[in-house]
Amino acid sequence: MQIAAEAIRLTHGNNIKTATFTVKMTQQPHSYKKHLLVLALLTIVAFFINVSLGSVYIPFQEVLTGLFTGNTDKSHWDLILFNYRIPKAITAIAAGGGLSISGLLMQTVFRNPLAGPFVLGLSSGASLGVALLILGAGAFGGVFGALLGNSWSHVIAAALGSFLVLLAVLAVTIKIKDTMAILIIGLMFGSLTAAVIGVLSYFSSAEQLQQYVFWSLGSLGNQSWTGILILSSCFFIGFIIALTTSKSLNALLLGENYAKSMGLNIKKQTLFIILATSILAGSITAFAGPIAFVGLAVPHLTRQIIKTSNHLILIPAVTLMGAILLLICDTIAQVPFSEYNLPINAITSMVGAPVVIWLLVRKRKLLF
Repeated sequence: MQIAAEAIRLTHGNNIKTATFTVKMTQQPHSYKKHLLVLALLTIVAFFINVSLGSVYIPFQEVLTGLFTGNTDKSHWDLILFNYRIPKAITAIAAGGGLSISGLLMQTVFRNPLAGPFVLGLSSGASLGVALLILGAGAFGGVFGALLGNSWSHVIAAALGSFLVLLAVLAVTIKIKDTMAILIIGLMFGSLTAAVIGVLSYFSSAEQLQQYVFWSLGSLGNQSWTGILILSSCFFIGFIIALTTSKSLNALLLGENYAKSMGLNIKKQTLFIILATSILAGSITAFAGPIAFVGLAVPHLTRQIIKTSNHLILIPAVTLMGAILLLICDTIAQVPFSEYNLPINAITSMVGAPVVIWLLVRKRKLLF
């Protein structure tokens, strides 16, 4: 610990706060088992509440019976559970956890508390893909209009858009060493795609614009079990890659000079981190649309509750915290005992932002 503190002083100056930050990071993961266990239990509770509540109330006992036996007392409850609510709840867990991991990775790599999962332009690429599909039918017609009839058309268009932006970002990452330059280039991709979408919107009908706006509001529902399997697979791949880079992320928190002194290949590790972020954010945007706030706020919220900077602890913690937050937001968006269903994007910001503001005011500092 003394050697680490001395290395920090050599790279950052004699900074007491930074040295204290390192001590927090060197705490062992097993000391946070209780925190992770509580978060896991809260995730299970939030899952059952989400599945139980909605326009039709299904008792917890019937939800448990349906999960373990595949049947409930009423056939229409089975239809609601297995065709709509359980797939939506699983999507919420994967989307909330994946976006939270992506936000944590980006904030660490760019050393920017305002960085989120979409700073690389992946969301913009997905939006452009869907805009070309929906709005392109008005501007170009022909093949774009024909593709709209496919149930997977939005997912494929968003995935292709994200993938093309990913290729561009990876090409830039290989040639450019400066992480801040990568951040700026990602923002430029976002501005460029927004301009193209604006041009497409100009030539589109009101109906097409409305369809695109509905997609941009985000939706966790209407997922097939095949789509759930693909999304879950992408989530686990991104989660594993993120875990394998936890030591590199810890080193990057102490500065690039310190990381290099520890023998870290910054360019290679940055490439892996961007790949994990792209898999997570790209797949989630493709299936659920661009969901705001979660990836930006959950890492800060988690740091306020679990006071550590060790990414081996933070990565599973933000995964569970993101899943809990999005499950709660989706439960509110369902408007229990009502036929209404609100946009998930609106609820995530309305519910999450006041919580983060209250925590920051209460703690009076941002742990980063």
